[in-house]
Amino acid sequence: MTTIRSMLPKIVAPIAVVAAASFMGAGVAAAHVTVSSTTATQGGYGLVSLVVPNESDTNATTTSVSIQVPRLKSVRTESMPGWRAVIEKDPKTLEALRVTWTAADGNTGLKVGEFGQFTISAGPFPQQETVDLPAVQTYSDGTVVNWNQPDGPNGAEPEHPTPTLKLAKGTGGDDDHPASTNGNDEASASSADDTARILGGVALVVAAVGVVVGGLGLVRRRKVAGSDVETTDEKNKKKGADE
Repeated sequence: MTTIRSMLPKIVAPIAVVAAASFMGAGVAAAHVTVSSTTATQGGYGLVSLVVPNESDTNATTTSVSIQVPRLKSVRTESMPGWRAVIEKDPKTLEALRVTWTAADGNTGLKVGEFGQFTISAGPFPQQETVDLPAVQTYSDGTVVNWNQPDGPNGAEPEHPTPTLKLAKGTGGDDDHPASTNGNDEASASSADDTARILGGVALVVAAVGVVVGGLGLVRRRKVAGSDVETTDEKNKKKGADE
């Protein structure tokens, strides 16, 4: 039993590291401009959320955000207090090319330590698994950050990676168009994903502890059972001697 107890930290520690990595992984992803959707489909429509954190080193605020879209027939923006949205279209085809949000009068923008979530309802998206949506972030001090860099050699992440949207398989018909432009579902989906990763790591630790504790209990029961047998034999020998 002493040996098993001494091994417990060695068994649990590596799994605890995995759980900690799950926590850290969510934080790293949140440091960049990202896009996500649980409803956008290949050839169809969906809600897309653009998450923009403020990464200013000069305490400047984010006053403008824009995202380039792949010539979409339909783009609608979610009402966002304090921000004015403008959809740039091709004058000939009327296809949407870019969406820009600008802080309205009285709104100083996103402060350091804050992030903004900008949601659109759009489509039909290309018939492909992923689509790049380059973004531009403008700060109050005039700094402009272009989020449009591709992955480096061997998949290394650049300083300002291009936001990439994953598209689920769909029929591509009008039925894929969402009935609502409410972005709350996207926020819930993102939170649920982070929570699932965290709970998954914790579950690994709990499972490991359960296995070890179960092993300790089994060893203890065997020792107790062995002691009972030995006591019974001694009683039989004593009885035979008395007779």
